[in-house]
Order: sequence, then C-alpha cells, then structure tokens
Amino acid sequence: MLRRCGIIAGFLFAMLTIFDASAAERRVALVIGNSHYRIVPPLKNPAKDIVDVANTFRLAGFEVFVAADLTKLQFEDQFRDYLAALDGADLAVVYYSGHGFQIGGQNFLIPIDASLKEAADVEVQTIKLDDVLQQMRSKSKVQIVLLDACRNNPFPRKDYWLKDQLITAGDTGGLAQVKSSLNTLIAFATEPGAVAYDGTDDLSPFSSAFSRRALAPNQEIHSVMAAVRRDVVEATNGMQVPWENSSLIDDVVLVRRISRPSLPPVLEKVVPAGVGPVALNLPEPVEVDGGTITVSIERPPTIGRLMLNGKVVGAGEPIQGSDLPHLQMDVPKQSNAQEDMDMLAYTARDNWGGETKGMLVFRVKGGDGEQVVASLEAEQKQQVLERGIHITGAAEAINNREISVPVGVGPVPLKLDFPTQDPAVSLKVASYPATGTLSLPDRILSPQSSLMANEFDGLRFEPQIGAGGTVEVAFDIRVDSGTAESAKVKFAPSVDPCDTAAGEPLDLQGVVPGRLPNEIGTDAVGVCEAAVKAYPAVPRFRYELGRALLAAGKLDKAKAIIKEAADKGHVRAVYELGYFNATGSGMAIDRSRANDFYKQASDKGDPYGMTAWGRALFNGYGVKPDTGQGLDLLLKAAAMGHTYAMNDLAAIFTEGRNGVPADAARAVAFLRAGVERQDMYSMNLLGRNYLSGQGVGKDPKMALPLFQKAIDLGQPYAPASLARMYRDGIGVDQNLAEAQRLFEMATARGDQSGAYDRAALELAKGDKADQVIAVRFLAFAVALDLRKEIPGAPASLAKFGVKTKTAALKQLRQELKSKISTSGSLDTQLVVAARAVWEEANPRRDLF
Repeated sequence: MLRRCGIIAGFLFAMLTIFDASAAERRVALVIGNSHYRIVPPLKNPAKDIVDVANTFRLAGFEVFVAADLTKLQFEDQFRDYLAALDGADLAVVYYSGHGFQIGGQNFLIPIDASLKEAADVEVQTIKLDDVLQQMRSKSKVQIVLLDACRNNPFPRKDYWLKDQLITAGDTGGLAQVKSSLNTLIAFATEPGAVAYDGTDDLSPFSSAFSRRALAPNQEIHSVMAAVRRDVVEATNGMQVPWENSSLIDDVVLVRRISRPSLPPVLEKVVPAGVGPVALNLPEPVEVDGGTITVSIERPPTIGRLMLNGKVVGAGEPIQGSDLPHLQMDVPKQSNAQEDMDMLAYTARDNWGGETKGMLVFRVKGGDGEQVVASLEAEQKQQVLERGIHITGAAEAINNREISVPVGVGPVPLKLDFPTQDPAVSLKVASYPATGTLSLPDRILSPQSSLMANEFDGLRFEPQIGAGGTVEVAFDIRVDSGTAESAKVKFAPSVDPCDTAAGEPLDLQGVVPGRLPNEIGTDAVGVCEAAVKAYPAVPRFRYELGRALLAAGKLDKAKAIIKEAADKGHVRAVYELGYFNATGSGMAIDRSRANDFYKQASDKGDPYGMTAWGRALFNGYGVKPDTGQGLDLLLKAAAMGHTYAMNDLAAIFTEGRNGVPADAARAVAFLRAGVERQDMYSMNLLGRNYLSGQGVGKDPKMALPLFQKAIDLGQPYAPASLARMYRDGIGVDQNLAEAQRLFEMATARGDQSGAYDRAALELAKGDKADQVIAVRFLAFAVALDLRKEIPGAPASLAKFGVKTKTAALKQLRQELKSKISTSGSLDTQLVVAARAVWEEANPRRDLF
C-alpha cells in the first residue's frame, strides 16, 4: 500500500507542474465594407462580406471594430477610435471591402460620399492606404491589411493633385503594389494592376475563402493565405489570383489554440467492493475554446475493472469526453482487507493538440457492501441536489446584473462574486457582446469559449472606444452534460468625467471627440485629479489634468504634469512640450527643442505633431527647409481630420509657396473640408474667399453665415471679418455701431487687426472721435501683434500727445488686478498695460 501511495504522489506532482498559462495577446481588427456609394452604382458584396469577416475575427479572439458605408468624416472618426484601441497592440488588422484604385502608384480607398469631380478631391475625399499603414505601424508590433478593393476606377475624372504635382491616372485597373515595412503583410484580393470579381454568391470569392480558411487552428498566416489563394483561383477558374506582400519576421497565427481542456483538480472517491459496477461521477472535461474532446486512460486501476456501458475500458483506450461522467468501477469482494487505495489517471485531448491530465484517487472499502452503497447513493443524491442548487443560485446571482465599465482604462475586473467554485460547474458564452472584449487574465474569450466556475471571478470586460449604449453577454451555466441555466449580464460603458471635461480633439490615445481649450470648465481640474488618483497607470488622465490646469492659468503645475504624461507615453503630451518651447510659455523660446518634440509626436502618428513638424519643415522654422517632407506631413495630418493642417495647406495653395504651385480651387477644397468638420478658422477663411472671389464666385451673402457661425464658436478673427462688412456696407446695410461692437469683440479675443481697425473707426469720427479710446485700441493692436503683422501700429500710437496717452494708461491700470512695471517710455507702458489687461481676462489659448 505504501508503494501505491508513492506512485500516486509522483503522478500528482507531474500533473500539477505541466501547465503554465501565458498572458493573452492584444489583437484588434477594423472591418469596413462600403457598398452604397452616392455617385456610382452600389457594390453587392461588401455589406455581407464584413459580417462574415467580422465574425471570423471575433471567433479568433480579436477585438473587432466593424463599420459599413462610411463617409470620409465617419471613416476618420472610426479610424481614430480604432487607433486608440490599437495603442500598444501585438497585432493590428484592417480589412476593407469596397471601391479602391490607384493614382500615380498610390492606392486610395473610397468613402461612399466621394464625388472626385475636382482635381483636389482625391486629397480631401479619399483615404490613402499608405497613411493607414503608417498609423498602424506607429501603434502596433505587427500589421496585416486585407484589401478586397481591386476594382476599376468608376469615376470619370483622371487627373488629380498629389502633393506638388497634378497626376494623370492611367487606365490600369486594380491597386498598385505596396512596399511593406518590417513586420507587415498586405494582401490583395488579386494581383497588382488586376481587377477582382464580385463572384456569383453573396460573398466575394476572396472574403468567402478568407473566412473559411482563417479559423484553421495554429496555422501561420502565410499558410492561411496560400489556402485562400487556392480557393479563389478555383472559384474564378484562374481569373483572379490573390496576392500578398510580406515582410513578417514573426509568426502570425490568427487562431492560436494553446488552451488545454479544463479539468478539476485531483478528485477522491470511495468505491465499495463486491457490489458490482459503481458510478465514479467524474466531471465532463470542458474545452474552453470550443471543439470536441477525447479521453484516453493512461493508468487504469489495478484493483477491479473500469467500465463504460457494460464494457471494460483498458489502458490507452479512447472514449468521448462526454462519456467521462458515465465511467464505472467494479471491484471484486475483498476477503483479506477492509480498505485499500488505488488511482485512475487519464488525459483529455482537444482536436487541435491541447491536452490536460486528470486523476481520481479512490479508497476501496470492504465490509457491508449494501450499507456502503446506500451511503454512496445518498451522497450522490445530495451532490446532485447541491449542484442543481449551485447552478440555479449562480444564475440568479448574476442574471440581469448591469455593471458600469469605464472606457479606455484597459480590461476591467467585473467582480461578479460567482457563488460556487464547484469543479463540475462550467459556463459557456452563449451570446457574445456586440462590441468590446471579454477576457480572463490568461486569454481572450470568443463567442465559442467556455470557462470553469473557479475562473469566473477573474472575468474582465473592456468596452470598445467610441461604441455607445449598453451591451449584453449571455452564459449557459451547466453541470457536466446536464441541464443548463441561462443568465445575462449587461455592461454599461461609462466615460470618465475627466475625459468629458478635458479630453482633446484628435487625441489618438483619447476616448472622446474632445474640447478646445476655451471650452474647458472650472470643474475640470478636480475631476481629472480624481482620475489620475484612480488610474495612475493611464497617462491620458495626466495629460488631461495638464490641459485643465492650463485652462485655469496654473502654467507651472500644468507643465510638470504634462511632462509626466509624456514620460509615461502619452504622445499628445510630447507635442504639448514642443508647444511650450515654441511659444515661450513660462520659458525662453527654443525653436530647435520645440521641433525635437514635434518630430517625436509626428513619428508616433499624432496629427498635431505632424502639422507642427510639417509646418516647420515646409517653412524652415528652426530647421533646414524640406518642402517635400513638410507638405507630405501636412497632407497626412489633414487626412486624419486635423483642420489646422487643412488651413495651412489652403494658405500654401492660395499663394503658391516654396515651389508649390498656386491653385485657388485646391485651397478652397481644403477650406470646405475644414468647414465640414466645424472648424471655425476654416469658416472665417472661406468667408474671406467669398468676399474676394478667390477660388469661388464672389458672394458676400455666402460669407455672412460663415463669419457668424465662426463668431458663435469663439473664433478670434471672425468678428473683425464681419465688422468690416458692416463698416463698408458689403453684403449688408452699413451699420457703424455694429461694426464697432464687433471690432471690440475681436480685440477681446486677441485679434490685433480688429483692435487696429477699431482705433481707425474711432478716428474716422473726426471731431467727435474719443482720442483716449483710439490710443487704447492702438495699444492693444501693438500688444497683441506678436508676429509684427501691423508695422504701422507703433508709429500711429507714437503720434498722440502725452495727455491723451496718460489718460489711456490710467484707464488700463485701473482695470488691472495687479501692479505692473512703470519703467520705460509712455508708449511702452501703454503696450505692457494693454497686454496685461488682455492676459488677465483669461482669453482662449488657441492651438496655433
């Protein structure tokens, strides 16, 4: 008996040391299908393609963003949410089905609202594939792009602006070959320059083959794509040959089945001798990833016989996993011993190679067999009763629970307090959430996953960024292969108050559309301090706290917390450090250091960083000029929806700078794109174009609502633009009082030209002019003119007499809350006082 116990102990040690779970990979897919185009005929397959492909990626354990019929603006929004979720991921995937074509060797994906009638439309209406790839590379280790978009260009126009050249598109169909960077795979539905077919079924040949082949377990992506290619060639009689370009150095497996069937720990059982076959009641093994399980007997008992359905089961004999609970033990009557010990060892294997060992240790009892049997039957009945209570109680405990889950802080433990850890109880995901990701610490769950009762308390959920509304998951709770109880749990995604109060537009690590600086309220500091305390590992909240502190005028504290955010990996915070150095915010202006920060942010894909670094390169601000790279970065930032880049480009194309040809219509295309994104600067600039007739028909009536909307949004220069219309009676009846009000509003918002024109309007009153008011606004004009754009303002101020200036200076000083220097000339004191008055008013801090 001692030797048998030693064998059992040795086997137990080997079994318990075999499994070592690894952390789950982060894998995120964006699946887009564009069918219903507004200008060209619809495509029949994409709408159904994306349902099939999205389900494929969900089954493979990806977080999946899925979208249909996207306009350009909708694509920008969806892609930003995807990139925020992608931050730091192991694998990024984009699947696109819809129209796409090449121009000048560059591939473009076409939103449903594209018209492509004008030469500038490709730049403002389409998505450049290289830009998509660059953003994916900046966020993830490995990238895969799948393009079922190799169709003929259905749009009539053939020549379009690309960077500094007007390119004529050739007659070549399909997409151009793409040079992939390291660890990237780009797959096309057909070879470069060829056209793919929609097929005769609901799905395209490419997407159908991909969905069928991608779920093959433990298959490297090149093997998957080879199988896809064979299927498509066969389905199209050789007319379509899928093609890919790969620079992968890591193995990529879409469906990695490394999980083993789940078994309970070592079990114990009492078996009476001499009473015939006795049920062992072993729990059925659970395959956590779905699939079937077989069990082989590694070591049968040495005392008695192991039986199933009246037949003896020997060593090495396989049985179905569902038969494990039905195994019986038949021990002959013992004549010379009242009790002995024995064991049963078995291995459960799934259909993709995972295996787990199980063991039953049992004591054989002799004596009064009927009494032992009666005791065991009573024990079994009690166990069945208790397990029924367990699953009923478990279902009641979690059913209809609604849990608030914060967005953008990683997987959130649900803390559901599952009321049982019975090893025979398991849960199957009966209905997966429509958005978001369910996981355990060691694996991502998919729509086919199961988990054991003792794992349930480790369940986590990560809501999808940008997805609104409550989502639901349903579980089937069961004991072995018996009747299941169902339960549903609801997840309500919640945005942290700090994100709501101080999130920034176009932050690729953010979770909200964001607020401009002047829109940040007084409560933002408090809620962001709370967020930093609650989530110290999330750098976004530190950056947003920095923004809140800036809005509250606490510059030194803001700079310190923003630097912490940058050091912890928040890319927009890196850009902000550049802004501090470029503008001299609490420090000496250092353009070179600013550019270092701008370049870092740009290399990480931040559109603000791209704009600032592109502007510096294009104009040679603190760096050797590189017009081509600067223009390219501005175009990339504009493609991400950054309206400041659009406005910069509009200025370049209006004037024709640094060798880039002037084209007023191209400039207007970018301004209209900015207006479409509700940018108040674009509104003001486009309004001016309507006044001058540059790039559009001259139409003051079109300018008026643009200026008014920009004013309502807080734009600093639009009040003066509209004021000049009232001053001169252009498009409106002349109204000097309204012009005066608007010029004063412009001054309060920091517009030096508006201040200068207000002074001029006062002087135009002749003998009725108030000279002190004129001096006051000239002082503001000089104080606000940091770029020296009004060289005549200082000279105009100098012409006034000492008495008038002294009176104006006294007024300004009376408005100040603190004392200022009284040194310097009278003109200098006036300018210093005007600047101080303006700064104390805490005007908006614009992002230029």
